[in-house]
Amino acid sequence: MIQKKYAIGRSFGPASFYAQALKIAIPVMAQMLIQNLVSLIDNFMVAGLGDVKMSGVNICGQIIFVCMVFMNTICMAGGIFMTQFSGAKDKAGMKQAFCFKLWMGLFVVAVFSAACFVLPRQILSLMVRGNSQADLILDQGVQYMRIMGFMGIPWMLSAMISSSLREIGKVKVPLVISIIATCVNTVCNWILIYGNLCAPRLEVRGAAIATVIARSVEALIFIGYMIKQKPDFAIKLFDVFRINFGLFGNILKKAWMIMLSEMVWAMAETITTALYNGRGGADVVSGMSSSFAISNLFFVAFNGIITATGVIIGKDLGRGELDQARQEKVWLLNGSKIFGLFFTGIGFLCMLLVPVVFRNLSANSQHICRQMVFVMAIYMPIWVYINCQFAVSRAGGDTVMGMLVDGIGNFGVVIPGIFLLAKFTGVGPVAMYAIIKFVEIPKIMIAHFWLKKEKWVVNLAQKENEGEEK
Repeated sequence: MIQKKYAIGRSFGPASFYAQALKIAIPVMAQMLIQNLVSLIDNFMVAGLGDVKMSGVNICGQIIFVCMVFMNTICMAGGIFMTQFSGAKDKAGMKQAFCFKLWMGLFVVAVFSAACFVLPRQILSLMVRGNSQADLILDQGVQYMRIMGFMGIPWMLSAMISSSLREIGKVKVPLVISIIATCVNTVCNWILIYGNLCAPRLEVRGAAIATVIARSVEALIFIGYMIKQKPDFAIKLFDVFRINFGLFGNILKKAWMIMLSEMVWAMAETITTALYNGRGGADVVSGMSSSFAISNLFFVAFNGIITATGVIIGKDLGRGELDQARQEKVWLLNGSKIFGLFFTGIGFLCMLLVPVVFRNLSANSQHICRQMVFVMAIYMPIWVYINCQFAVSRAGGDTVMGMLVDGIGNFGVVIPGIFLLAKFTGVGPVAMYAIIKFVEIPKIMIAHFWLKKEKWVVNLAQKENEGEEK
């Protein structure tokens, strides 16, 4: 049955449709903006310690980034089913999707802990091969990494609960809790990094301790909220062990493609970052990493478009309104073009922050940072559009598209291309980044033709219930 509130057959939806999408996207973007502001504040405070110490913290950030991608992928995979079960009002299915997230999240925490506690120097050394100040950077990075290992469990619980709340449309609660965690992190940074209020001056260790404290507070508040408010996916302690293995198997069938796709992308990003870092000393590492800290302020567009698209399309599919989902896919993709252009403008404005936030970095670091922010702002319309394409396909459980697009793009172009640029040219890190990101254009074309196959137009909630009846 098609909803009557929107006319079918238009390239752009009515203002009321985009208002609905923004109502979902804005709180999500606000939450991510707050979290990214925390990261920027961290960078601002650590930057006051100099290029080497900031570089040490930021190479750890790249390893943490890989684990975060893995964790977000698990949330995304479980979220496909969470959103559709929510649309179908199936509480039991929602609880099983949440349990899936928890069990898989524990696996990620185990990998993260091993990286932090067992082999931190060996892993971090991969990020600074060829760098003229590698040993000094690694000394700082290992200090930071060992403390960050204690963040694992709180981080996992916060990610699972907050993503589940967003997937059922409760987007304001994670925002409020993130604001609280941000305040805790900022205050603890100020106290512990520089030794204010009679506390010891802990520098990079202080930044790590502040993050662990903030994540722990955030997790406790999320747990308290879930116990008190009991959202539809809320479980009791022993429900974790009441597993529907059939559903878990179905989620894994969908999830492994997403996980592989995202990890291929994360691996490509990590390899390219390592090669950029080899183009100089600490000034290159700190300049490149600080550019991402600023760019994250406008990268919130990705979280907004992915969540809004996933919730809108996923609930349509879960209710069996397939024609409405087809139309809203067109509206969302066309709207994402304007959305991306808007954030290009935001990106240009963010360039003004470089000399303010990173004034303690060297002149070359600041120059690299400004150039990178400019390049990333230019690419925003393309990136927003392709993220919307991915969100549409995954809302209906089509995980093959992501693997196809990322596999061809990263294995076929990005990884070999960046090695060729590093070995046979003398171009700087910013030019390397700008050239290699041209791969996004053919990726959009592949995704466009794949979406036309409509493998994403599937009611997963109905299929799962029919399977259980059999």
